[in-house]
Amino acid sequence: MPVVYLDHAASTPVLPGAEAAMLEALRHPGNPSGGHRLARDARRLIDDAREVVAAAVGATPGGVVFTGGGTEADNLAVSGAPRVDGGVVVCTAVEHNAVLDAVEARGEGRFRTVGVDQRGIIDLESLAAALDGSVALVSVMLVNNEVGTVQPLAEVADVVRAHAPHALLHTDAVQALPWLDVAEAAADADLISLSAHKVGGPKGVGALVVRDGVDLRAQMLGGGQERERRSGTQNVPGIVAMAAAVDITVRDRDVVVERVTKLRDRLVEGLLASVEGLVETGVQDGDRSGKVAGSCHVCIEGIESEALLFLLEDRGICAAAASSCASGALEPSHVLAAMGVPTSLAKGSLRLSLGTESTDHDVDVALEAVPAAVERLRLFA
Repeated sequence: MPVVYLDHAASTPVLPGAEAAMLEALRHPGNPSGGHRLARDARRLIDDAREVVAAAVGATPGGVVFTGGGTEADNLAVSGAPRVDGGVVVCTAVEHNAVLDAVEARGEGRFRTVGVDQRGIIDLESLAAALDGSVALVSVMLVNNEVGTVQPLAEVADVVRAHAPHALLHTDAVQALPWLDVAEAAADADLISLSAHKVGGPKGVGALVVRDGVDLRAQMLGGGQERERRSGTQNVPGIVAMAAAVDITVRDRDVVVERVTKLRDRLVEGLLASVEGLVETGVQDGDRSGKVAGSCHVCIEGIESEALLFLLEDRGICAAAASSCASGALEPSHVLAAMGVPTSLAKGSLRLSLGTESTDHDVDVALEAVPAAVERLRLFA
């Protein structure tokens, strides 16, 4: 049975250009930390990749710290800035667990969370109330990984500068790069987290982009790589492939966004018309302008996500209920809870996320399969 892949928010298929770049880099045996010619060649590949990633987010190449993925980048941002020591970290209630868990691990009294509205957008008044001179870091993700809402990062930065002028601003832009001009959208961020496998690169590689003048203390020790900010022999093939994927993504983004927006809108509107009790999340009055193009997130009254996903997979559809970053577990969504979605409705969450390879056929299959699966589940409820 052909697979209809509607889980791009979890991971994207590797782009052919990224795969080719990775295979070529795999043929280079040199360790970039060495001193001979082959080592220098490997180091040059990393330096070239650093320039590509930096350009994509409007940073300088020296500020790109390659990591083992977005989670490590988020953890490094929360724990690696020396000025955060002894200070308070503030984040939204809808952050990815890579940020939330790292923030909460600081202990009671050393972190604060800020609420969001029904779309998942940060409450700026609550943010202002949470800020004072003790705050050392504010972390606000650029695009939510579950519902696809875009945070007003420039407005967040204005509030932070007004109420906690010495605090750093971090943004998890892992879900943003495929859809937004991150160089513009995150221009006010001091720290930016990225992940390769969300943009057509391989899993297990990412980056934390550090603005000039921001100090960062390594959390992984033992070799002094990445300008002593992240020790460990660099994953040269993964880094090269990430850069290739980022380059392709930035080059093609406008065309992809226009095409995928139309697919997403047809998918959402078709589901709203054919499934009783289905509610689109992350929107207000049907306005999707505050969401990224690839995000179709809905909740269905009286349906259990696990059962629905089982029936959809039986039709060849790969989808998700919420975040796919908890070892495959279907856990209650803290994002939907923070948005005020009733538990009874949140239990029927369905995330259908599209990407560069999504087609009209994928939408057609989903529009046939989802209503049929819901009808079947309600028939035997």
